[in-house]
Amino acid sequence: MNPQIRILISIAFITSLACSAFAQDKLNFEYATPESSGFSAVKLDSLSKFLTSAGSSSLILLVDGKIIFEWGKTDYKHTIHSIRKPLISALYGIYVERGIIDTTATLQDLNIDDIVPSLSENEKSARIIDLLKSRSGVYHDAAANSSGMVSNRPERDEFIPNENYFYNNWDFNVLGAILEQVTGKSVFELFKTEIANPIGMNDYLGEYSQIDGDDKNASIPNLDGFYQYEKSKSIYPAYHFRLSARDMAKFGQLYLNNGNWKGKQIIPKSWIDISTKAYSVTNPRYGIGYGMLWFVLMANEFRKSSSFYHTGTNVHMLGIYPSSKVVLIHRVDTEKKYTFNQNDFYKMIELVWGSKAE
Repeated sequence: MNPQIRILISIAFITSLACSAFAQDKLNFEYATPESSGFSAVKLDSLSKFLTSAGSSSLILLVDGKIIFEWGKTDYKHTIHSIRKPLISALYGIYVERGIIDTTATLQDLNIDDIVPSLSENEKSARIIDLLKSRSGVYHDAAANSSGMVSNRPERDEFIPNENYFYNNWDFNVLGAILEQVTGKSVFELFKTEIANPIGMNDYLGEYSQIDGDDKNASIPNLDGFYQYEKSKSIYPAYHFRLSARDMAKFGQLYLNNGNWKGKQIIPKSWIDISTKAYSVTNPRYGIGYGMLWFVLMANEFRKSSSFYHTGTNVHMLGIYPSSKVVLIHRVDTEKKYTFNQNDFYKMIELVWGSKAE
């Protein structure tokens, strides 16, 4: 064979392999028609139009592990805000199962304190399990607190640990610090090693940096995560993850699979069971509770079974609906100016479930 022809054939073969591998690895998800999963393509088209007009970034709808609807830039990484909490819950499940973390350990046991006014003896008696449930009773100032967290925050020592639920970034930030204290690694490295790599996330690389949250001009680094320090408030930074919609979809599917990924148990099923159970009722009218870093839609007269989810700044959504075998991911690029609001969020949810075939 002519050497030049042999070279051309070899290049074509290698290129075809590379393209094939890219196509296979791009999502590692199967696709299905909406109709095969009980949804209507016509109704989902209305959802597409709404997402465009409202200013969404992306949306993925999985049914039984298959994508039936995919819209927007699903490979684009940006901040997930409060959805960081389920990621941390998953890591706790892994390290509790291995015996590395004891959730009955107190802040006193772990030598956890903070800047003046430092923690009281009452606050130091809070256990890891109390922080996971957002029931620590510690109302110290914290990095990345919203205005609502500050204005509605109880007084210091108003409650003893596990007496009162309050959605509190101090708890969440310290949970990240405890993970790092007991493992000697950053939460971003832990997530990569324990979850992202085993389930084949495509976009998360575990690269991270930090910003000074007290500097209003600080820019968000184009990495997979960053620490937000606000040392005028607390020594513990908030840890922000930046994920793509398709990587979030894999994380959601992992939970729908009870922590199992292709035959390998990544997160203990027992942990998923106890962490997605409501320990506090946060909205009696709508039957919403809080578990261990997850919100829970509790079963009631209108819902035969429970489901669980977490939102981010009232526009991002990671929803897992076990009885329907559905995973819902919705994203908005909140790192730029955006128009999508909380009413749009509710409308998006309504349109998703309204897209079921009659």
